[in-house]
Amino acid sequence: MRVPAVLAMLPLLLSAEQQPAWVAKSNENAKVLLDILARYSPEQASQLGIRTADEQITIPATDRPERFRRDAGKALEALRSRVAGEQDALVKQDLEILIDAGERQIRASQAYEDHLLPYMNAANTAFSGIQTLLQEHVTAERRAAAVVRLKRYAGLEQGFTPITVLAENVFRDKLRKPGLLGPPQGEVEHDLATMSSYGAGIGQLFEKEKVSGYEEAYGKLKEQISEYEQFVRREVLPHVRTDFRLPPELYAINLDNAGVDYTPAELTRLAHQSFDEIQKQMQTLAVRVAKEHSWPSSDYRDVIKQLKKDQLQASQVMPVYHGTLAQIEAIIRREHLVTLPDWPCIIRQASAAETAQQPAPHYLSPPLIDNHGEQGQFVLPGGTTGPGGKPLEYDDFTFSAASWTLTAHEARPGHDLQFSSMVRGGVSYARAIFAFNSTNVEGWALYAEWFMLPYMPDDGKMISLQLRLLRAARAFLDPELQQGKVTRQQALELLQKDVALSEAFATEEVDRFTYRMPGQAVSYFDGYTRLLDIRSEAQKALGSKFKVQEFHDFILSEGLLPPKVLRHAVMSDFVGRHEVTSVAQ
Repeated sequence: MRVPAVLAMLPLLLSAEQQPAWVAKSNENAKVLLDILARYSPEQASQLGIRTADEQITIPATDRPERFRRDAGKALEALRSRVAGEQDALVKQDLEILIDAGERQIRASQAYEDHLLPYMNAANTAFSGIQTLLQEHVTAERRAAAVVRLKRYAGLEQGFTPITVLAENVFRDKLRKPGLLGPPQGEVEHDLATMSSYGAGIGQLFEKEKVSGYEEAYGKLKEQISEYEQFVRREVLPHVRTDFRLPPELYAINLDNAGVDYTPAELTRLAHQSFDEIQKQMQTLAVRVAKEHSWPSSDYRDVIKQLKKDQLQASQVMPVYHGTLAQIEAIIRREHLVTLPDWPCIIRQASAAETAQQPAPHYLSPPLIDNHGEQGQFVLPGGTTGPGGKPLEYDDFTFSAASWTLTAHEARPGHDLQFSSMVRGGVSYARAIFAFNSTNVEGWALYAEWFMLPYMPDDGKMISLQLRLLRAARAFLDPELQQGKVTRQQALELLQKDVALSEAFATEEVDRFTYRMPGQAVSYFDGYTRLLDIRSEAQKALGSKFKVQEFHDFILSEGLLPPKVLRHAVMSDFVGRHEVTSVAQ
């Protein structure tokens, strides 16, 4: 299959002069799938840095999934034809990653079309597409493309129909097919409560970045979003399902797409065991923390409640988080834990639209292709909504003790270091983009919390263990909710009582399990335990020659390899290199 000229011109993560030859060759293979990505998911392609997709938009159509599978299938045929003749082991490994990714996407597309009505939050899609182009560090040329993209969402350019109208047409057309499941009631109710936030958020993005020429299209799109909201109330709500559970085939696909390699039965057994062990650690630490503060109760739940009382004022949040980051970076350098970049990490608070889209602390990754100095961002959310649009407030992130583990996870040495390493280190597209899944990404970030915990103050350790407890709870609540073993209310009660989350955070978590991303939440626990196993095996093999900074630098240099492939790389390359050196000496 011939690579389109537009993709053949894509700059690489590093310049051609800096890249190993195998990376350059692997990236040529990856462009076969990047073409499909740019064609069918242009907003995602823009986020990755494919600038030729910046003016393009998702165009809902009844036959779009079928066309995607056809074109992706042809791309896979081209990639499979290259495997047999490939002599370079690393390029061949990347070809297998690309083929596996394409096959997963085709399976998921077919299964979702077979089972579910194609409901989409068109306002969210438009906000995401504009947000990608209107961020700090994005070039003026790319910001200008946001106006073109906005006009196309609104149907103001020749040949384009408003995205809201297309979404309505696809939903109505698929209603004719019997047996398709509607969207979960909770998802649609949440969308209705927050849809206007996306419309307002688009305007705020243009105002903040001082981009002109958007006003007419923005006014039109806001009207269309309002009309789409009425369509959802009138025509989607009657078809929602009150049972959030997915058909088993779809839940299995979600787990596979998240990179989870435990069975649900294994997950629940290991996670329950881990939950009990972490509770014991927390209780031991709580006695010490309560004594340090002279608090009457040493129950870990009460200790967390006491720590949360020290809520930061809005003006204090960013200084505290930046101060914690500085302390963490000093510890990392002093203890030689991992190599840090020489540029600062960005931490900021979310807008209302961003909070509606992702109501938890999160990391916005930088473009992995054609990066011109754009950086990722650690984003802290505002409030969220409960049933009936009831405003809910978090108290889980805006106190000093929480800043330690959240900064370690989202900033450094977690996600920010992870993605900075890929941008600057010349990792192949296959390993940076197509091997990307939640297990590979979140496993490192939770592992980063783990190896930073010994250096945290006791208050910070308490909250770090609390959030580790949450990850264990996720790993059994998510599958048990799908299996009907626990109810939504029981999950909320456990998270609020035993994990000591706020109502807002507990609600966000259960929303994640039930309709936002069923199957994804278990990936933290999966990836974390796999990394601990890999480290233990490497330490056992190397003994006193094991150096933690070298190990961490090696893990980051490999990109986002699946645990099995990463283990092989560690044992054959990292451990093997040290063994060869020892023999030579």
